[in-house]
Amino acid sequence: MNLALPALVPALPALGAAATLAVGKKAPGLARPLAIVPVAVSAVLALVVALQLGTGQALDAATRLTPTGGPDIALALHLDGFSSLISVLVGLVATCVQVYSTAYLRKDPRYPSYAALVSLFTAAMFLVVYSGDLIVLLVGWEVMGICSYFLIGHHWETEDARSASLKAFLVTKLGDVPFLFGIFLLGADAGSFRIPDVLAAATDGRLGHPTLIALLLLAGVAGKSAQFPLHTWLPDAMAGPTPVSALIHAATMVAAGIYLVARLLPVFLLSGAALVVLAVMAAVTMIGSAFCALAQDDLKRVLAYSTVGQLGYMAGALATGDREASVFHLVSHGAFKALLFLAAGVVIHAAHTNSISAMSRIPGLRKRVPDAYWTMGIALVALVGLPPFSGFFSKEAVLTAAEHAANGEALTNGLGPASAVPEAAGWIVLISAGLTALLTAAYATRLFLVSFHSPQAAGASQAAVPQAVASAAGHEADAPYSPELDEADPATAEPPAMRWPLWVLAIPTMGFGVAGLRSDWLPALLDGGSLRPSAVTAVIGTGLAVVGVLAAYGAWRSATARLATGRPAPADAGRVPEQAGAPIAEVIVADPGRTLLGPLFGPARHGFGVDRLYHALFVRPVTAAARLVRFLDREVVETYVRGSGAGANLLGRAVRLAQTGNAQTYLSALLAGVVLLAVLVAV
Repeated sequence: MNLALPALVPALPALGAAATLAVGKKAPGLARPLAIVPVAVSAVLALVVALQLGTGQALDAATRLTPTGGPDIALALHLDGFSSLISVLVGLVATCVQVYSTAYLRKDPRYPSYAALVSLFTAAMFLVVYSGDLIVLLVGWEVMGICSYFLIGHHWETEDARSASLKAFLVTKLGDVPFLFGIFLLGADAGSFRIPDVLAAATDGRLGHPTLIALLLLAGVAGKSAQFPLHTWLPDAMAGPTPVSALIHAATMVAAGIYLVARLLPVFLLSGAALVVLAVMAAVTMIGSAFCALAQDDLKRVLAYSTVGQLGYMAGALATGDREASVFHLVSHGAFKALLFLAAGVVIHAAHTNSISAMSRIPGLRKRVPDAYWTMGIALVALVGLPPFSGFFSKEAVLTAAEHAANGEALTNGLGPASAVPEAAGWIVLISAGLTALLTAAYATRLFLVSFHSPQAAGASQAAVPQAVASAAGHEADAPYSPELDEADPATAEPPAMRWPLWVLAIPTMGFGVAGLRSDWLPALLDGGSLRPSAVTAVIGTGLAVVGVLAAYGAWRSATARLATGRPAPADAGRVPEQAGAPIAEVIVADPGRTLLGPLFGPARHGFGVDRLYHALFVRPVTAAARLVRFLDREVVETYVRGSGAGANLLGRAVRLAQTGNAQTYLSALLAGVVLLAVLVAV
């Protein structure tokens, strides 16, 4: 293979970003082609590289960048089935996002800088995927972090965007500090930062501190991939433009942590304690985020918590020793979650609100956005995990991996002994993944029914659509909400650039699982193990999903029946105060989430108070310390500085008073000084 091809994959988007920043303001007409063409070409090249590499093959190439006095840093390339598959996903999603953004942000004056950052973001993820050196991988890792800061805060005019971007940056950096020490310790133990050398050292048992290394790396993964306890930044990141959410959640930043653990899984297999920690972290993340998603009113926050939970699935698969199942679900999830976010952007533009309770009051919303309605339905079915969509096969692969690990037969596929995976990790993942499958089906069904099939909207006339859109901007008063500046007129149909990417992403959403497993080319591309679901987990997993769908549907029917008879659900289940207009009115919304969660609805809506806990434990003490430092700096340190200046000024005034210009006075003072000195010497 010509090494120029894989080298161009990350280079082209980076060059496109530089070109867009250079000429975007001066020649706005060039910003869109400069944003789309380099990323699209990189996507094609990534596919060509994957096809040329084939299945079961690997390619390593490196050139030394600089000596360090210890392990050298090399510009290294490491290609195998995992990097090939994920790079194709990154290219596909990034191209769809760039095309979609040309319409979504067509009137945004800062579009050139936005497009350049998306291109740079894409280049950084390509660098992470293709890098064969941990230090170079770290460069891409950190570039993604700074790009996410600017992209989440794109609408910096709003307080929500500013605070969300700062929160995302600080929380992820909190995980990156131990992550950096983990990389240094790993390189020191292995004697190299090259990934093949690190894996060889792990296989040979030459790592002196595998548990410490694994735990340090997991801190960075928890931050980047939004795992408990560093997951809180991701829901708030919905204040950024919707295409950015699609890119972050589907194929780049949050996927980077999962990819890193998959790449370095032999290191983690040396520490059963680290695997149990990873399993617990994944279990808490899965279950907690699913409960939170079931209580959210903001459409994008529902999808954000969904992403957190699905990342928990991937982390759980890694905890059971099966990186094939994890990456399978990563790619499957990347397709349908990008589709969900882009479809959500179309719906939000049509409804002029993120609130699903507000959408429920808009008549004919699903007829207004038929492309988004059908593609979102397809993606939600994949998210639930019903056959034959891709989400079914990837979710069942995770459950199968957990089942084998629980029985002491972990599917490590030759990366380590099955005994390296504690059975406890398998049981933790299996039970939590089953419960998450039930909850995922419930919140996906709730989202679809409340947004598109509300009896209030069905009973309204089409003539009321403009008024309904105008009044629907209100959301539930106690619900966390991430407003986004609207860039489209709700009376105008969405352009083709916002519609055809939905159908492009719908293809892998529907067919990736069947296509990948029918001829077993996907397992051959990865580690060669089986990805076919076992009969037991397939029946249990699908059954739990069906139960979740039926439970949500039953709760929705019950809520709509109470609404029709004028009897509110328990605890005013769904009173929504309008946010605009006077006098303030209240509307009853049929929300099955309240019925299903009961007393947990309020805590789940606010993330079970984790943000408040962090605010009390960390934010307030740090803020108080900052105020103390400010006081000491301004009132103590500056007092000394001002005092020294004032003292010099007073001394200058005294000296100035002595300068009379009278020679007799000077001579008298001189003689007095001589006499005084003579007396002192004599005494």
